[in-house]
Amino acid sequence: MTRPRFRPGQPVRVKALFPPGHCRTPFYTRGKRGRILDLVDVEPDPEERAYGRPGLPPVPVWRVVFAQHELWPDYRGPARDQVVVGIFEPWLEPLEDGG
Repeated sequence: MTRPRFRPGQPVRVKALFPPGHCRTPFYTRGKRGRILDLVDVEPDPEERAYGRPGLPPVPVWRVVFAQHELWPDYRGPARDQVVVGIFEPWLEPLEDGG
């Protein structure tokens, strides 16, 4: 396993990839900005396992918090409303602290 790239509180963006085949990252998060909450676990890569491969080396899974309005611009609820999503590290890229 590689060393985790992120730290709690760090701003990140979910990569806006549209690969063919099996994908374990919610479509609605792609290209969106969030913030790392914490490391959940280190698990075999599910995108590799979907094709019968062992998913090695394992990859970190991060809890990422998103503002509701970041994911759904038409959201009309309170600005403080958030969504937390578990995302595998290969899908995340660091942002400067300003986002």
